[in-house]
Amino acid sequence: MVLWVTAFFLFSVAAAWLALFPTARDGIAAGLGRAWERLAGAADQAQARAAGRTGALKRRLRDRRGELAAFLARRRVPALVTLALLMLPALLVVAVRREVVLEPLDPAVLAAADRHVLVLLAGERLAPPPGLPPAVFTAAEAELQRRSGVGAAPQAIASADRRWERVDAELRQRVLAIHQAMAGQGYRMVLVEGYRSPGRQAELARQGGRTTLAGPGRSCHQYGLAVDSALYRDGRLQWDMADPWTRRGYALYGRLAADAGLEWGGSWVRLKDYVHVEMRDACRQARRTAGY
Repeated sequence: MVLWVTAFFLFSVAAAWLALFPTARDGIAAGLGRAWERLAGAADQAQARAAGRTGALKRRLRDRRGELAAFLARRRVPALVTLALLMLPALLVVAVRREVVLEPLDPAVLAAADRHVLVLLAGERLAPPPGLPPAVFTAAEAELQRRSGVGAAPQAIASADRRWERVDAELRQRVLAIHQAMAGQGYRMVLVEGYRSPGRQAELARQGGRTTLAGPGRSCHQYGLAVDSALYRDGRLQWDMADPWTRRGYALYGRLAADAGLEWGGSWVRLKDYVHVEMRDACRQARRTAGY
């Protein structure tokens, strides 16, 4: 309260002084005018200095472009050779890349398989079949390692988790229905991998983009919302997409996955994963909940 009274008193004295003495008013006005002029002058000087620096920078860039153009003109042949060498690896990758083309499926086969999936999804709960002997997956891992070449990262198929009970219950039913529908068309499918631990995901991610593009916490496998299934024939897992029977089988698998509301890895652009299906929306929610 004392501060307010003091402030009011001082304000009143100042107002009375300015009202009674015109000279004081004129002096204050003149002082404010001079201060404003000094501020305006300082701003003009700063603007002029900035314009000068900008002009100098433009002149230097123009000189550098001229020097670079003159250098390239004098060294045309080495520059073209260097550019060709830099582009050669990318051109080789494009030239040798094998694009897998999936043939159109017989409409009658599709219709029968689609009906089978719908009936199974609407019917009783399906039980997982007995697993294959571990030697099947060990042999598949050795074959992929042989195809990849010496020094390539191991595929780690034999150590994958194939326990159906660790897969989300809804996804489990959809995948089992797809497997049964595939069997009705002459394609037997087996589970290669279901749940994947963060440690295993990190190990696979370290192998590079050929194996997975997802780091720990990003893969749907870690939430039990993705599975990898492979075609099985003659005692071996089949995933050689150069084989017409295998290509038709995975094309049917992808179509049935879409009909069952799943995302198929064979439809991806960056990394084709023909054995992979996932519950995309549920997986996104699980990642958000986990902070990924």
